[in-house]
Amino acid sequence: MVEAVVIDLFSLPDNLQNNIQGLLHDMLETSEKGSSIPAPFVYIMCCQRQRRNGEQESLVPALKSLKKRVEVVHALTTAAALYTIKERLDEKDLSIIKVILPTLRKDLMKVYIEHLFTAVYQFEFEDLHLASDSENLQIADSWCEGQMLLMQDVALIQSEIQMYLESLPSLKGELTILRSSLIPDGIFLHGFTTRTGGISYIPTLSSCNLFSSSKRRDPQIVVKENLHRLANVAGCNPETFHRVKVCYQTV
Repeated sequence: MVEAVVIDLFSLPDNLQNNIQGLLHDMLETSEKGSSIPAPFVYIMCCQRQRRNGEQESLVPALKSLKKRVEVVHALTTAAALYTIKERLDEKDLSIIKVILPTLRKDLMKVYIEHLFTAVYQFEFEDLHLASDSENLQIADSWCEGQMLLMQDVALIQSEIQMYLESLPSLKGELTILRSSLIPDGIFLHGFTTRTGGISYIPTLSSCNLFSSSKRRDPQIVVKENLHRLANVAGCNPETFHRVKVCYQTV
């Protein structure tokens, strides 16, 4: 049962966004009927460059019945918008999501989701049908539905996500490494991390979480960014870094 709806308008010009409000309202009413909650939370992705004063209020007048659960997320990149929405979902512990998007964006969106989410989340996709012959429809993506993304396309998405994560501030303080005086540095470089200095925002995890699992909400790419930040402070190579789990036993 759908708990949240993500509407991807990221590559649509303003005039088309205004013209499809009635269509979105009908689609959301249908989603609400199949939802496990009275009205699913709705997140609308828009490009920051298209934002004008008051746009957030004027974008969704046709969705007044769901107003309290509708949030417009503006960002410069798809990675930034989707990661912001992920934070909102995690705050509310939501994991069953319907994504409504133009057909040309579906394969692209699946790559973003693969990197930013884990198996904890369930996604279903619904096409946002737009007139393909409209002169105003200027989708930035060059691939078509059913066409495999090229390796360089996937690499660009990975780079975009990585650059965004690198720009995020550290959480809960600076990254700190504790070293034992019983282990001389000449033997091997070692250290113990604290719970500060990473970008993992999940309350049950350290901000410098270094362990990724399909059963957690923290994706591998976030853990990788934490590891890079740790490597920068420790002066080690993140590719040859070895993590050791410490188990405590009382006698």
